[in-house]
Amino acid sequence: MSSTATKSEIVPAAVIRSSALPSPASLRGAAQAAATLGEPLVVMTTLSGCPYCDLVRNSYLLPMRREGKVQAVQIDIRDRSSNLQGFMGENTTPAEQARLWKARFAPTVLFLGPKGQELAERLVGVAVPDFYGDYLDARLMEARKRLKLAHTA
Repeated sequence: MSSTATKSEIVPAAVIRSSALPSPASLRGAAQAAATLGEPLVVMTTLSGCPYCDLVRNSYLLPMRREGKVQAVQIDIRDRSSNLQGFMGENTTPAEQARLWKARFAPTVLFLGPKGQELAERLVGVAVPDFYGDYLDARLMEARKRLKLAHTA
């Protein structure tokens, strides 16, 4: 903190933590919880210091999550030390899961059902920032439609 900062300029740790998407301990649990709400699980692969990841997280996924419009989590594609439960109950790491998904680029946004199936085409990178919200909305609509069809079948 600089010597010129006032007490009102100090950002509480809780506010800093709320600026990140949660990292799940269990993909299966997160996806089942999302499906219970009639929603796909949206998973963003991320890297520390990635400006495009920050753009997708802060401009799209976090605001939508706060408004209850999306069930979104993130996993760090370089994290080889955290434990992560996969969709079949297996123990893995975020890095290994990203490798299995062949999610080599960050951000990659996946739209998943309760068994880990992809419900819509993934969004890889940020090709055209001006249209990203439209692409995201279209993928969410497709994922919701497929989830609903699978639930009624």
